[in-house]
Amino acid sequence: MSRRRVARRPEKAVRARPERVAEKADGSFYFRPIAGSSSTKDYRCPGCAQLIRQATPHVVAWPVEKALLSESAIDERRHWHTACWSRRH
Repeated sequence: MSRRRVARRPEKAVRARPERVAEKADGSFYFRPIAGSSSTKDYRCPGCAQLIRQATPHVVAWPVEKALLSESAIDERRHWHTACWSRRH
């Protein structure tokens, strides 16, 4: 008896939020606001050294140009409290 193939539904495309560019004192950075629901762990904010708890809205930022010893600039991404990112020069 042959098996009948069942057509698979196409998976929904994950809509990525577009990155924005910010000019800071130490260079250009891509950044993306995160709603918080997609966070799966706690992060430490480099601006205030406090924890960003799961499900807390925050900002993810990474340099436009990679550092000298990095594989890519995305390896340097950091999670910031939204207020800390806004205060950064």
